[in-house]
Amino acid sequence: MAKKLDKVDVVVVGSGWAGGIVSAELSKSGYQVVMLERGKDQTRSDFIGVKDELRYTNRHEMIEKLTGDTITSRVSIGDAALPVRLQKDMNTGTDLGGGSMHWAGSVYRWRSYDFEIRSKTIERYGESKIPEGMQIRDWGITYDELEPYYAKWEQTAGISGEPDPLGDKRSNEYPNPPMLASPAIKLFKESAKEIGLHPYQMASGNMSQTYTNPDGETLNQCMFCSFCTMYGCDFGSKSDPLATVIPTARKTGNCEIRTNSLVRRVIHKDGKATGVLYTDTRTGQEFEQPADVVVLAAFTFSNNRLLMLSDIGEIYNPETRKGTIGRNFTGQFNSTFLGATGFFNDKKFNYYMGAGGLGGAVSDYDADLFDHTDLDFIHGGGIELRQYGDGAIKNNFVPKGTPTWGEEFKEKSLFYAFRTLTVWYSAAVMPWWHNYMDLDPTYKDEFGDPLLRITNKLTEQDKNIAKFGIEKCTEIVEAMGADIIDQDELPDQFNHGYDGMHYIGGVAMGEDPETSAVNNYLQLWEMENLFVVGGSALPHFSSHHPTPTIGALSYRAAEGIEKYLKEKGGLLTQPKSSSVKA
Repeated sequence: MAKKLDKVDVVVVGSGWAGGIVSAELSKSGYQVVMLERGKDQTRSDFIGVKDELRYTNRHEMIEKLTGDTITSRVSIGDAALPVRLQKDMNTGTDLGGGSMHWAGSVYRWRSYDFEIRSKTIERYGESKIPEGMQIRDWGITYDELEPYYAKWEQTAGISGEPDPLGDKRSNEYPNPPMLASPAIKLFKESAKEIGLHPYQMASGNMSQTYTNPDGETLNQCMFCSFCTMYGCDFGSKSDPLATVIPTARKTGNCEIRTNSLVRRVIHKDGKATGVLYTDTRTGQEFEQPADVVVLAAFTFSNNRLLMLSDIGEIYNPETRKGTIGRNFTGQFNSTFLGATGFFNDKKFNYYMGAGGLGGAVSDYDADLFDHTDLDFIHGGGIELRQYGDGAIKNNFVPKGTPTWGEEFKEKSLFYAFRTLTVWYSAAVMPWWHNYMDLDPTYKDEFGDPLLRITNKLTEQDKNIAKFGIEKCTEIVEAMGADIIDQDELPDQFNHGYDGMHYIGGVAMGEDPETSAVNNYLQLWEMENLFVVGGSALPHFSSHHPTPTIGALSYRAAEGIEKYLKEKGGLLTQPKSSSVKA
């Protein structure tokens, strides 16, 4: 039997950027907050001296283990979904700070086009440009409305960068100067400029200098140690919740953080959330945590599954195309993240020194910055050359056609060890009626609850935009002077790999409750004291990583929650449809 605890103002599920921001902002305002994290506690000292590629990159030390819980996956609606069991195919974060602890630090604002994608596409090209079955829509918020929240997140996170020359307007500069460009990045930018593009140093969550943010949290200058992606930062030089919002929340004395606390249901009665039910994973004891406001701020998969298991909202039905929970599933898959690799005979690069957000970028083929009239896709993608700091185990590039073993393989492995650069196109991914999430009818987790099922099929839009991106990357690699260029190959279909960690939708925001789950404060239309924050709210996947947009919307959600508590109820924005009453 669950033990009922004392009621608090707000209970927050998840401790990544989304949960951390909401908890910090509300606890600073004097509200009593409980943050629940399914994983273990961790501190900066846990990462000191731990630079072990085998342990973290190959054996996924900081990734959620799949022994007790996973997802099932299929391509088409009629297929039988199977559990994703290999750790290399399923990378989701866990432990205090969530997936934000091992992110690379790539920072891009999404475009003004994204937030009004349907209306802007129709305005320029006509409605016929949008293929049948593509479920794009305006978000219910504009870039200009979200811009102050982007700026606030960048200040908190201490972002290092220079403005994109083709970017939308900004209210301020990045708080830190851009990272230094390595010789490889300089070559990329010079070559891109020579062929008429507009390269720039990408913005980074790695600190170019020591920085103290507005909340008084200090982040240290990046040491270019290369252990960023898939690692916690032992220097405290990477923007993550453990360096920023979590200590801010703790200092208030108003935020209690409980780790090893797996939330399994949202409790609700008469159209209002009353709290959450969670299990202490160490003891098996169940607890009921009552609260005036419930905030789901976990990973996209968890937010969707919790709503479905709690019988909140209508699960999307692809046959009728009705329902909002599970709808608009998209993400950054390897099948849409392709480019070209150059092999150089007379140039050598030291790319073992690096950082997760160290790179050069080009935005000329992003969003609707170029004419799509004669193209067979909408939106676009960003081009990057990144210098992560390649590890010795994972990286061993040789030209296509090289044997995978033997004398020739060894010879070329040694020769090209420091002579290889990759340029890729990070393509936007649009939502389709046949790509969605629901509960699996067969497979269950260790508690007997149904697993989340993903149905995801590549479309001609996905393949066309990827092909376009590969061609543009190849042009840059040619300009860089590569002697051999290998183009990535387009896959025939989705390969059930969820290793990119960037998956969104299912509780998507919008203006109409018939097609969206939450409003532009991420407040559930049909349960006003339940806010669902994080990547699950994004209606489509833009051309770059979603972290800054998640951060910006989290600040807006925190503002909305505080407004809701002060006004003692009510929807914060009015829906276009009259099916939901304030």
